[in-house]
Amino acid sequence: MNNPARTSVLIYTGISLAAALLFLLATYATGISYPAVARIGGAVWVFILSMIITMPVVISNVNKRHT
Repeated sequence: MNNPARTSVLIYTGISLAAALLFLLATYATGISYPAVARIGGAVWVFILSMIITMPVVISNVNKRHT
């Protein structure tokens, strides 16, 4: 991949999806009966916050490596 923008999108989206999946798995691993809305809503919230946090970090690092 020569396009740094596409590379950045794949990296920070993958990180955010992994974080959301870990959150979802953690809600099942606790054994506590959470409602589906709380599990899905929490996973979406983690995904959005992870995107906000990782986007500028990943973009700047990928741009540094491509220049």
